[in-house]
Amino acid sequence: MSEDTGYTPPKVWTWDRENGGKWGSLNRPIAGATHEKELPVGRHPFQLYSLATPNGVKVTVMFEELLAAGHAAEYDAWLIRIGDGDQFGSGFVEVNPNSKIPALMDRSGDKPVRVFESGAILMHLAEKFGAFLGQPEDRPELLSWLMWQMGSAPYLGGGFGHFYAYAPFKMEYPISRFAMETKRQLDVLNRHLEGRDWMVGDDITIADIAICPWYGRLVMGEAYDAGEFLSVHEYPHVIAWAERFFARPAVQRGRMVNRTYGEPSSQLWERHDASDFDTKTQDKVQAAE
Repeated sequence: MSEDTGYTPPKVWTWDRENGGKWGSLNRPIAGATHEKELPVGRHPFQLYSLATPNGVKVTVMFEELLAAGHAAEYDAWLIRIGDGDQFGSGFVEVNPNSKIPALMDRSGDKPVRVFESGAILMHLAEKFGAFLGQPEDRPELLSWLMWQMGSAPYLGGGFGHFYAYAPFKMEYPISRFAMETKRQLDVLNRHLEGRDWMVGDDITIADIAICPWYGRLVMGEAYDAGEFLSVHEYPHVIAWAERFFARPAVQRGRMVNRTYGEPSSQLWERHDASDFDTKTQDKVQAAE
C-alpha cells in the first residue's frame, strides 16, 4: 500500500489548502464570490458560461443538436477557466451560487432566467423546445436515467477520477473503492444497452446527452487515462453506443465549444455564431497571429 495509514481525524476538521491536490489552490469550504467580475453578454437569446468538461459538453451538445434539428436555439458560449477561478467571479456567482460550470442565462423571454446544474439546463431546454424528450410514455424511464447520471457521475469524477488522477499521492483504498463502483456503473449501462441504440426509445434523448459525455468518454479511453486500468473492453454495448453518439455531427461540434485542450483544430474557445467552427478554432486563430 502506498498511502499514509497513520492519519487520525481530529475532533474538528480545519481547512488546509496544501492538502487539496491539483485543485487545492481553488477549492475552499465556503461559497460566494472571491472577486468582482461582470459576465459578458452576447446577442443571442441564450448565454452559456462554461468549459468543455463532461458537464459542460452536455449543454453545448444539446444546443448544437437543437440547432441541427431546426430549433431557434442560437447561443453565445463564453469560456469560464475554472483553473483561473473564473467561477468565483461575482457575475458568475449571480448565475450559479454553487460556482460550478455550466451556467445559463435564458434571455429569450421578458425577464432573464438563470439555470444552473447541467441536468436542469438539459431539462429546461428540452421542455422549452419540446425536443429530445422521447415519447410521453417513456418519460419516467428517461427521467430515471437522467437522475441516475446526476447521482452516479460524482462517483466517477469526484471519486475515481480524483483519487486516480488528481490526488497528491496514490491511495489504494479510495482508488479500489471507486474503481469498483465505476465498473459496477459501467455494467449497469452495458446490460441496459444490449440490443439498444439509445438509452430510451428509438432515438437520442437528453438521457444520452447527459450520460455519454461521462461514461462514453471513459470507455473510449479519453478520461483519466484509465481505460486499461478499468478494462473498459468488457463493456462492448457501451462502446458501441458511445461510437454512435460521438459520430453525430452536432455532437462533434458541441464537443469543440469551450474546449481548451487537445488538437488546436478541435478547440473553439468561444462560440458566438455557427461560422465560428470554420473560422475561429485555435489552429486558425494561431495562424492569424
